[in-house]
Amino acid sequence: MKVYNKSVRNRLVFAALFAAMIAVSNFFQIPTPIGVPIVLKNMFVVLSGTVLGSFYGGIAALILIAAGLIGIPVFVIPGGIGVFNTLLGGYIIGYFFSCLFAGLICGLPKITEKKIRLLPFIRVCIASFLGFALILLCGSLYMMFLRSMTLKAAFLAGTAPFIIGDLIKAAISIPLALTLRPIAAKYINNK
Repeated sequence: MKVYNKSVRNRLVFAALFAAMIAVSNFFQIPTPIGVPIVLKNMFVVLSGTVLGSFYGGIAALILIAAGLIGIPVFVIPGGIGVFNTLLGGYIIGYFFSCLFAGLICGLPKITEKKIRLLPFIRVCIASFLGFALILLCGSLYMMFLRSMTLKAAFLAGTAPFIIGDLIKAAISIPLALTLRPIAAKYINNK
């Protein structure tokens, strides 16, 4: 009995591939003069949503989170359920929401996206910025909850230091998503 058709299997393979890329990107950091390195992990989180769409981008984030919760070293700190007792927990929750909402805005990729048109470009831009913003928002709100901080203090500690790096990553991820979407569409769509 054939349970999955070819496009569903390919979508799951792409989700696993993006989860692996997110995990590996954890080990690449670019130092900055302000002391907060630019990490590539959240760029690949956002890309998984903008390239694979909401459902399969969300699955990529869930694969990563599940791997970290069982102890596979995919986070910057040792994994396990205890990671949610740290400030990183909010950002990890944000990974899922980032993929979900960025993918919801972009939808599944289509082969017809080979030509850059204004509407898909705007969608990817909005989705990318929203994706990065959701990661930072979840991280800051979790920081408020975990450390009983004010909104201003959480913003200054959990969002402000990362804004410039995330804007740079958004500028890189937008053309990447526009390039990868029609390529992914060849393998994950029935048409």
